[in-house]
Amino acid sequence: MTRAFWFLVGFAALVVGAIGVVLPLLPTTPLVILAAFAFGKSSTRVESWLLTSRTFGPLISDWRENGAIAPRIKVIACTMMAVVFVLSLVLGASAVVLTIQALCLTGAAAFVLSRPGS
Repeated sequence: MTRAFWFLVGFAALVVGAIGVVLPLLPTTPLVILAAFAFGKSSTRVESWLLTSRTFGPLISDWRENGAIAPRIKVIACTMMAVVFVLSLVLGASAVVLTIQALCLTGAAAFVLSRPGS
């Protein structure tokens, strides 16, 4: 039962992360890292496939080896966070929502920027 749970978590994270490759509002890197973690607990075959993937393998390896996020990925992540916030402003989100969003996005950006580059 536990392996099935982790497999579903990994599958869901990978699907949403893969969508994030073409839809920049979704955070690909953390979702792929989560998928690798979940597959590590459920399916070593799928984890191995993910680690050898040309698209996702380097992201996971950088994270596992050094806790690193590539500079290019940092720029993309912070840019997308800014775009989401500006979009919320343009769409007229309430002050409470904007404040919560600003705090969360600032925290996320600070974490991303604090990680070493690969």
